[in-house]
Amino acid sequence: MLRQGRVPESTAMRPRLSSSWPWVAAWLLAAAAGALALAAWDRARDREAFDNQGRIVHRLLSQRAAQHDAVLATLALLQPAAGADGLQRLTALYPQILAVRRLGPGDDWPEPAWRSAQAQSRSAQRPVAVAAAASADAQAGRLWLLQAAEPASFALQVDLRAALPWAEWPLPRDGDTQVALLLGDTPLVLQPGREAPSLLGRDQLRKPLASASQPATLVLARDLRWAELPWAAMGGWAIAAGALAAAGAAWQRQRAARRRAEELLRLGQVARLNTLGELAAGLAHELNQPLTAVLASTQAARRLLADEPPELDAARGAMEQAAGQARRASEVVARLRRSIERPGAQPAQAVLLQDTVRNAFDLLAPEFARRQVVPRLQGAQPVRVQAEPVALEQIVHNLLLNALQALEQVPAAERALDVDVAAGPQGGMLTVADTGPGIAPELLPRIFEPFVTIRADGLGLGLPLCESLAGAMGGSLQAQPRAPRGAQFRLTLPVAA
Repeated sequence: MLRQGRVPESTAMRPRLSSSWPWVAAWLLAAAAGALALAAWDRARDREAFDNQGRIVHRLLSQRAAQHDAVLATLALLQPAAGADGLQRLTALYPQILAVRRLGPGDDWPEPAWRSAQAQSRSAQRPVAVAAAASADAQAGRLWLLQAAEPASFALQVDLRAALPWAEWPLPRDGDTQVALLLGDTPLVLQPGREAPSLLGRDQLRKPLASASQPATLVLARDLRWAELPWAAMGGWAIAAGALAAAGAAWQRQRAARRRAEELLRLGQVARLNTLGELAAGLAHELNQPLTAVLASTQAARRLLADEPPELDAARGAMEQAAGQARRASEVVARLRRSIERPGAQPAQAVLLQDTVRNAFDLLAPEFARRQVVPRLQGAQPVRVQAEPVALEQIVHNLLLNALQALEQVPAAERALDVDVAAGPQGGMLTVADTGPGIAPELLPRIFEPFVTIRADGLGLGLPLCESLAGAMGGSLQAQPRAPRGAQFRLTLPVAA
């Protein structure tokens, strides 16, 4: 008979949790990879927009610088006189031009920096900036441009802040991007922007103006902030990845459950076949003993009746023994049939262990005599247990017969068979001990498995059947070695009220 146990709930949940962890890890990896990809894509898009804005700002400021050079070239070509109306109207036409200076023929600039710029402009034949980077004009964003010409030279004072073309400016004036011009080492902040240092880094663009006369470098900078990351897109991707992972995990669980169901169905079919095989083998094993006894008794009765004169009393006793063995075989078949039709419904009643042992001694008396074994029953105190009488007799009969078969392997002088009956805290105990060769240590843990035996001609079904019968009656059967040699089996059953 097969023994089944209930799997603990924690153990049953463990495979489900362990099978979900790969999907959780896959979801975390997919969510992280997707978030990084979205952040990188958004970062590249912002960087491209920043570069485009920087190029537009650089083009606008370079156009303003070229405009200043064109104004100076026009003055050098037209040579207006000092105080002319054209010079006065320049500040009205160009708000960034704050002042105009004119150097007449034969005159010289009073400032050394202006004289040096005059020489540079004459040599380069183009406008140059007067070196005043450390002066207050440079710090205020003002710049003097000088054009050497004949007969008169001209200079313009330009306010770079006023030169910004706000109508075409691509950046919001109160935005995050900082715009500045470097006049030498002096920075001129055109747009303050917002400084927000973070671990995300900073976008920066540095590019000189496309004007040889105005040595200024355009600098755009923007600090990246956490709030600019595409949190909504990353959150949506994480939710989508979680839904996909949950669907994959559910599909895997459904597939595993289907496989388990198919495997359980197959195992159930195999188990039924095994059960039928064990039942048939157990039935043959259990019926072999009473049928053998019936055969021996009937043959003895026939010999007794064939004697002259016939020994009627002895023959009558042999026939009674044959009838008793036949009834025992019928009870075994009936008990096996009840176990199939109504498992667990076998009637249990109070049974005296000593009486069961004595009955087994009587049935096996010819076997004891043939093997020269004198069994000893110990335990004077009566012990009553709750058991099925036929099943209990079958267990005791098998244990005694196994002990006799083991004692055949030792000399007759060393053969001893002891049966002890006692009441313990766990119930009534019946111990069968012999002085045979014992059970090998590597075989002891598997002694109650079907088809495991220490005899060359054994089937290995008696002990598994005995253990199953004991468990069905609420008891247990244990095997252990006996010192100094041999084996002992202990049957424990509930004590009857």
